[in-house]
Amino acid sequence: MDLIYNERIKLLATFINSIGIAIFAVGGLAPLISSLNGPFGPTKPLLFISTVCFLGAFALHFTASRFLRRMRQ
Repeated sequence: MDLIYNERIKLLATFINSIGIAIFAVGGLAPLISSLNGPFGPTKPLLFISTVCFLGAFALHFTASRFLRRMRQ
């Protein structure tokens, strides 16, 4: 039963980490890169939203690593 439990924990951690990666890429990184190609550059609201997405992605990654500590030996 421990193997099944550990696999479920790993799948959950991978899912949470993947959501963090998507938030980082779509909400944080892509708007910044596209604004650098525009005529106005990054605006303050865009920088705020990107910062929130970066922090959210980090929080999700940290949460996923905390789930991995629940694995049984």
